Amino acid sequence: MNVDRLSVTLDPKLGAAARQAAKRAKVSLSAWIAEATADRVRNEALGRALDVWEAEDGAFTAKELAAAAEALKPASRGKARRR
Repeated sequence: MNVDRLSVTLDPKLGAAARQAAKRAKVSLSAWIAEATADRVRNEALGRALDVWEAEDGAFTAKELAAAAEALKPASRGKARRR
């Protein structure tokens, strides 16, 4: 597998929290940081896409925002999300 090795410096509390989160997820710290980075990159791309959408079609309405918020709510623990 081809990889890009990086050196990352974190505040000690943040580093400890990342290690604990990786341990809870039962993955390596590198895998946890890679997943978190991928999430951040996707979120930023989505934000840019939504900005373009609004620039072309106007701001989202309150009704559209409410529907999106409802669709994005996390499922209750132990229960499947309704579709």
